[in-house]
Amino acid sequence: MSCLKVLEDLGYEAVDNLPVNLLGRVVRGDESGPDRLAIGHDSRTRGFAPARLLAVLAETRARGETCLLFLECDDEVLRRRFTETRRRHPLADMPGVVDALAAERELMAPLKAAADMLIDTSDLSLPDLRRLLTGRFSADQGRLSIAVVSFAYRDGLPREADLVLDVRFLDNPHYVDALRPGTGRDLPVQEHIRTDPAFAPFVADVQRLLLPLLPRYRSEGKSYLTIAFGCSGGRHRSVFLAELVGQWLRECGWEATTVHRNLSRTTPPAQL
Repeated sequence: MSCLKVLEDLGYEAVDNLPVNLLGRVVRGDESGPDRLAIGHDSRTRGFAPARLLAVLAETRARGETCLLFLECDDEVLRRRFTETRRRHPLADMPGVVDALAAERELMAPLKAAADMLIDTSDLSLPDLRRLLTGRFSADQGRLSIAVVSFAYRDGLPREADLVLDVRFLDNPHYVDALRPGTGRDLPVQEHIRTDPAFAPFVADVQRLLLPLLPRYRSEGKSYLTIAFGCSGGRHRSVFLAELVGQWLRECGWEATTVHRNLSRTTPPAQL
């Protein structure tokens, strides 16, 4: 629902949980229909059937620009959300919410595989979600919206990433007892990472890489770009690099937002 509200603010005609048997007629439309249409579907939708949705999607893709956006979330975060809101899971006839989530993931797998854009909302705030959606779906194509993301490799690559930079070669603060509880936003952690002889040359190389690329991306009509920094746990090195590069981009006049995918975890993850 939050996603549809953002898209509605961007000028889309938003429809939530349209019955599947009406989907084909709505997206075919006619000349009097909306130019920009966003339709939300999930397992609550009457007659929900991924195969039927994919059939309609294939038809609309053949006629013009269509984007299948898939939102997902970690099981633990979903369980917490259902507990806090006291809402029933759409598959509430299952023995428990854990089984319902597993069944839903299996049901949704074909749609996830076919998605043009996937957003993991586990650690995403509403402002960050709005920024991602605005960058991708805004009608204003004259600007380039940049997301600088930190992530943990153990949880997989961010699917939306355009450029991925591995910073696991830098000295890891996790192995310093006094620094382990901190994050890449903390000055002592940042100073520790800066002492690595490879740090300064790497940052300079990243800046030299991005400076000529960004204007070319914009001139080619690209409206959004995601730059991802990854480390083992997504708490120290990648967070600091994302903060540093995000701030540098803003100082250079670019519209850049920083997102930390794993930073909301309450305990530091084990390192490999």
